[in-house]
Amino acid sequence: MWLLLRPFRDDAIPFRRQAPIGPYVADFVWLGGRLVIEVDGGQHNEPHGEAKDSVRTAWLRSQGFEVLRFWNNDVMRNGEGCQEIIAQAVERRRALSFLR
Repeated sequence: MWLLLRPFRDDAIPFRRQAPIGPYVADFVWLGGRLVIEVDGGQHNEPHGEAKDSVRTAWLRSQGFEVLRFWNNDVMRNGEGCQEIIAQAVERRRALSFLR
C-alpha cells in the first residue's frame, strides 16, 4: 500500500503510516483530509475481528474521518483499482469546506 500511496504523496497529500489516532493506530492516514486507509488480513474476517473493526470504524467516523478498507489480496492483485478508490476519496475530502 505504501507504494500505491506514493503518487498521492508526490501530489502534496502527506499520508502517514502507522499513525496514532485517539485509542487506535491507523495503517495509513492523511490527517489533513481526515482519511484513514486500513489494509486487512484474514483475521478481520473472523467474528471477533469484524466486531472490533466495526467499533473502530464507528469511532473514527465520529471523529470526522472517512475510512477505506482493503483486503491484503486486493492491494496485491488489484493495486490500480485500490488507487482509483483512494483517488476518489481524496477528491471528496479535498472538496469539503474544512480543506479550503
